[in-house]
Amino acid sequence: MQILLNNNIELIDRDSISIADILNMKNYTFKLLVIKLNNRVINKPEYGTTFVKDGDDVKIIHLMSGG
Repeated sequence: MQILLNNNIELIDRDSISIADILNMKNYTFKLLVIKLNNRVINKPEYGTTFVKDGDDVKIIHLMSGG
């Protein structure tokens, strides 16, 4: 399948993949993440049960704090 991940085309050898699997596959370990699937915010408890399908648009944004 082909998805758009952070505005880059990604080819994945599955018919669907969970948000949690994408985070593991891409080694995202940041604590403060905002994830949007087709412009819908996905909450952390939903990462394992929300599945991405062919053609979906996924945005994973790392929030930084500072001062």
